[in-house]
Amino acid sequence: MTEKSSRLPGFYQLSLEERLKMVADWAGLTPEECQHLSHIGLPASQADKMIENTLGTFELPLGIAVNFLINGRNYLIPMAVEEPSVLAAVSHAAKLIREGGGFYTASTDPVMIGQIQVLDISDMDAAIAALAANKQLLMDEANACSQSIVKRGGGARDIEIRPFLETAVGPMLVVHLLYDTRDAMGANAINTAVEAIAPLVADLTDGRTNLRILSNLTDRRLATARCTIPAAALAKHGIAGHEAAQFIAEANEFAVVDPYRAATHNKGIMNGIDAVCLATGNDWRAIEAGAHAYAARNGRYSALTDWHVDQNGDLFGEITLPMAVGIVGGATKVHPTAKVALKILGVETAAELAEIMACVGLAQNLAAIKALATVGIQKGHMRMHARQIALAAGASDGQVQHIADLLVQEQNIRVDRAKELLSVISNQ
Repeated sequence: MTEKSSRLPGFYQLSLEERLKMVADWAGLTPEECQHLSHIGLPASQADKMIENTLGTFELPLGIAVNFLINGRNYLIPMAVEEPSVLAAVSHAAKLIREGGGFYTASTDPVMIGQIQVLDISDMDAAIAALAANKQLLMDEANACSQSIVKRGGGARDIEIRPFLETAVGPMLVVHLLYDTRDAMGANAINTAVEAIAPLVADLTDGRTNLRILSNLTDRRLATARCTIPAAALAKHGIAGHEAAQFIAEANEFAVVDPYRAATHNKGIMNGIDAVCLATGNDWRAIEAGAHAYAARNGRYSALTDWHVDQNGDLFGEITLPMAVGIVGGATKVHPTAKVALKILGVETAAELAEIMACVGLAQNLAAIKALATVGIQKGHMRMHARQIALAAGASDGQVQHIADLLVQEQNIRVDRAKELLSVISNQ
């Protein structure tokens, strides 16, 4: 059977209904699953069971990023985001990366960290020795909490001991439980496990345990994506490909050395990653926290990416970041639209989803710094912004694009001007 291609020229020009039909055919969606995408995906009654004090639901546009080729396989990427240009930009970047063979990925085992804070220890050396001597006992106790994860090949992997001898509240030990959560994000499993072993930790250290909680700096659960783009593919707007490659490398180095630039650089990466997180029902706040903490792991906040010109003159890009996402548990199996998004992706493991999200982050970053380093970020962004301004001015569906085109033509993208144009058109 011929593999389906995510290379869909003209996808953006289709009507909403035509796009939905194409994706439904591509992913084998049922009529009911299509309903979740075309109508309200989360009923208020179901939302009321997910959070407290529910009033209703808040919706975001759900789009599809095309052109992704990852480890030789085609993917359509569902993304939930309100920001203009994100989908167009990431799809264009994926098309460029496709010309060099697409993305290649890797990931570590899905090991999460649970922390136990221990205070009031009279003999720090003895406490450390006791914990070290009883690692297996602690791991066995942790594994007893979640036999289902253990049966799937997960569970406790190690115990680490971190002393902090001088703090504002006196000496403390922090015990790390390293725990493989398999295809779950694993927050509940980790928190349950550290709660369970805390009394034993207190006994072994003759101390007092305080906080028992997972860490969102999941630096044992990393995803990596890399790509090589032929320099010739980057030529555009009168800029030679080798020049564009060099400009992109220089832009990346700006973010490497300067935290003020790195903050914006990494925000652009997370534009894409967060959108996939939202679409698949994963915890985007946790991913944000882990990514930004990881960006400062060497003592200074820096870029999450590396872009450089390789020995052949082509552009090489790579990203590595913590990616604690799941395909079981939480909203991934409760939110109807998230379930459909995972079906469109066709992922079989949490590691596969993590690697896809790293690819999206790398592509989103390429799109941003390529635009910044060549034509400037505003050119494409303002075209989409003009459409939002037209909507805000009260333009109907049939008028939005015409008003937006006029605003861009005039380089005067303001609501008051959009209202003036709308008045003229309406009176014709």
